[in-house]
Amino acid sequence: VEDGTYVAGGGSVEAEIAKRLEAYANKIGGREQLAIEAFAESLLIIPKTLAENGGHDPIDIIADLNKDHSSATGIWFGVDVFNGKTGDMMKTGVIEPTRVKSQAIRAAAEAAQMILRIDDVIAARASSGPPPGMGGGGMGGMGGMPGMM
Repeated sequence: VEDGTYVAGGGSVEAEIAKRLEAYANKIGGREQLAIEAFAESLLIIPKTLAENGGHDPIDIIADLNKDHSSATGIWFGVDVFNGKTGDMMKTGVIEPTRVKSQAIRAAAEAAQMILRIDDVIAARASSGPPPGMGGGGMGGMGGMPGMM
């Protein structure tokens, strides 16, 4: 790896970022809080998927990760797929290049922004009324039948 820096794997980075985003969201409030919480929740897909693919209960694993990451020593705790528990991924040697992890999270955030922009465009079009040339009343009756009076 080019820069030689690593972070723990096993979903530990995603769990830690999710925890910090949740704490930040609680300070913000409003719609922004909901968006931040949704992004934080989406990051937990990585440890959930690791747990499921390892044949373990993702709900239990995420609960354990939340507990682990609430302590100062739990920053590198992730999913140990071999025993179905959480553990310190740095100690077990489960690592990932920092650059790869950073780029993956950045790409996920950019994809979310793009989806939200597209959603805004669709919502704006829907609220502007029917396209030109279309009456607001709709069809008068079914094919060949007079409209109801």
